Amino acid sequence: MRTITILLAITLLTAVLFGEVRLKDITTVENAKEEALIGYGLVIGLGGSGDRSSGNRGAIFTVQTISNMLERFGITVPKDYLRTRNVAAVMVTCSTPAYGRVGSHFDVTVSSLGDATSLEGGVLLMTPLRSMDGTHYGLAQGSVSVGGFNIETDSGEQLKKNHALVGRVPNGGVLEKASGNTGFQLEQPVRLLLSEPDFGTASRIAEKINTNFADSTGIPNIAKPLNAGVVEISFPTAVTSQEAAVYFVAEIEILTIQPDVDARVVINERTGTVVAGGNVRINEIMISHGSLTIHVKRTPIISQPVAAFSNVGQTVVEYITETKASEGEVKNAVIKETTSVSDLAAALNELGMRPRDVISIFQALKQAGALNARLIII
Repeated sequence: MRTITILLAITLLTAVLFGEVRLKDITTVENAKEEALIGYGLVIGLGGSGDRSSGNRGAIFTVQTISNMLERFGITVPKDYLRTRNVAAVMVTCSTPAYGRVGSHFDVTVSSLGDATSLEGGVLLMTPLRSMDGTHYGLAQGSVSVGGFNIETDSGEQLKKNHALVGRVPNGGVLEKASGNTGFQLEQPVRLLLSEPDFGTASRIAEKINTNFADSTGIPNIAKPLNAGVVEISFPTAVTSQEAAVYFVAEIEILTIQPDVDARVVINERTGTVVAGGNVRINEIMISHGSLTIHVKRTPIISQPVAAFSNVGQTVVEYITETKASEGEVKNAVIKETTSVSDLAAALNELGMRPRDVISIFQALKQAGALNARLIII
């Protein structure tokens, strides 16, 4: 046991030092299908923030849903008397858990469908969940967690934090029909699907599996990459039961490799965020950055008639416009070839660049052919 513990510690330390990750973190097992589900339901107990419309009457579909629900309980209420300020119609969306069985619980997302102002403090009533083809898979109900608020006064003032019209019901869904594959077909190979398809990573996965299982299985190549996103693994002859197949796949998932990630620079222009990978390289370039500021001042001048309060002439408003332009200090920097992201960040920091300036510089680098990476703008 002590020897096994030492070997495990050495393996984990080696993986950390060389940037290796487990296969289970970058792949998924084929046929671990997650079925997308959707449902329509009601959220109650909203304290006046539910669906509403002109004339203090609820939205038509919300009123109709409440009326239908009450009729199932033997209560008949004319629709004209229904008020929906404490109720909101919602759409419920979720996905079944991988290898889910009857009774499995999962989270669901609740989104307002009408004109409610907030789902804070609401409770989702029992809602059927169906797939795209109409198959019933389960039910959802429970307290809605919003993580924000939306307060609106009678005078029209609003105070908001986060988005209060979408919430989650933790473990609110329960599966009533098994989804996806519940076992392995031992006569068929199992396939690993890469989260980020890459030919280099797929080749490394197959090589790692073949190296670790060649002696124990007696088969030289049990794994082979089919393409950039799929690695196919054949079950050894010793695997004759579902239990053995589970142990075999578990042993494969804990193997570690160093994925081959392509160089990327991701830019979000809406928030001014720039994220660059550590393997991004930049050719030798010169960056010159300055700022031009233009100030425009408009001063009104009132021209009065010659005789005040007379009927001769009229008051005229004229404007004097004064424009000034000031150019900030231009800063230059030379960045050597094969510069890493950290070196580039240090150089841009010395220039006093702001996030918006950094975005413009990365776009200019790509246009100049000096950025050896994929530029992704979201």
